[in-house]
Parts: sequence; C-alpha cells; structure tokens
Amino acid sequence: MIKVEHSLRFITEFDETHPVAQRFLSLDKDSQIGMLEGMLKELIVPAIKPTIDEINAGGSYAILKVAN
Repeated sequence: MIKVEHSLRFITEFDETHPVAQRFLSLDKDSQIGMLEGMLKELIVPAIKPTIDEINAGGSYAILKVAN
C-alpha cells in the first residue's frame, strides 16, 4: 500500500500577557508544536471520526486515516 501524507496547517494565537500563555511560550518550539498537535488530535479526531468512516465506507481505491 502506498501512503501519501498531507499536511493541514493550524495557527493558535496566544495572549502573551496571560500567565498560562507565558508558561506555554517559554517552552521550546518542538514542545509547543507537540503539545498543540496532541491537543488538536485529542479534540478533533473523535469529532470527525464519523465523517472519516463515512468517506471510507465506499473506499475502493483509497482510505483516509489520521497520521500519528
């Protein structure tokens, strides 16, 4: 099976005066991205799973999956 990974880009805006945002922004970029991507995956995947299942139901040549 051949896999084609595609990328959706999200932007999160922070109020840099908020204490929680300040703690987050003090992390290195890799940690910030990892945390945000993990949170998005936890929140979004369950919400879109029924749609992905519906798309894949008739998938004779391609199946959509969420990458790890």
